[in-house]
Amino acid sequence: MRRGKSEEKYVDVPGGSIYVRIWHPAEPSTSPPIVLLHDSLGCVALWREFPSQLSLSLGRTVVAYDRLGFGRSSERVERPSRRFIDEEAEIVFPSLCASLGLEAVVPFGHSVGGGMAIAIAAIHSRVKLCSSLIAESAQPFIEEQTINGIEAAKQYFSNPINMGKLTKYHGNKARWVLAAWTETWLDPEFRGWNLGCHLKEVQCPVLAIHGDNDEYGSVTFPNFIAGSASGHSLAVIMDGVGHVPHHEDPVKVMEIVKSFLAKVDEGSFVTVSS
Repeated sequence: MRRGKSEEKYVDVPGGSIYVRIWHPAEPSTSPPIVLLHDSLGCVALWREFPSQLSLSLGRTVVAYDRLGFGRSSERVERPSRRFIDEEAEIVFPSLCASLGLEAVVPFGHSVGGGMAIAIAAIHSRVKLCSSLIAESAQPFIEEQTINGIEAAKQYFSNPINMGKLTKYHGNKARWVLAAWTETWLDPEFRGWNLGCHLKEVQCPVLAIHGDNDEYGSVTFPNFIAGSASGHSLAVIMDGVGHVPHHEDPVKVMEIVKSFLAKVDEGSFVTVSS
């Protein structure tokens, strides 16, 4: 199977400029592109080979971008507000799609990116922006396990050697990136945050993927997501997998996604076994 080409560009959005990379399939596709939304410490580069492999496997265009303040996108000075997930869905994502000429997409979010994918589908449900959505290792609310995992990560990055791993991908934005995650999620006033109301507004099919060894949340998360969405939904628990399934078992993740999207295209759904 031939690989398609990829391209890089910068897109102006409210608040700055975001770095975007696009992987095109070898043959033209009419299927909605997949748009990847990274996690709290992520960026396009940290998806590694997964976007290219996903495009090749599915024969679809795959788009990934660095959120403002991350990777190669514009710096941010202020800490994100407690509405940062909704703000991404309300402001940045639709601006990105408009700039790229994307009228229908499949948002595929990892971790907090999964929460953003859910918010995007809920907020834009009336304009049919999302044909379906995929939430991988997403947190729909906050568990003690979530807090414990973030506190452990904060301690881990207090070591300058480990902090250097973030600097490699985020440059002088690395400390902002870490604080934007840890100080927001550990703020006592954020503890009541949840996606329950958004999930009720999600009309498109939903796939929730979760590893049973995820250090930031239990399998209650994907079951809550699948059980709360208004449309067709499916929760898949991956045995022996942690917080980053697309790195730990990319082949299996692509199989799960491919099966799900095939059922979306057919208009039918069956259980996908892990």
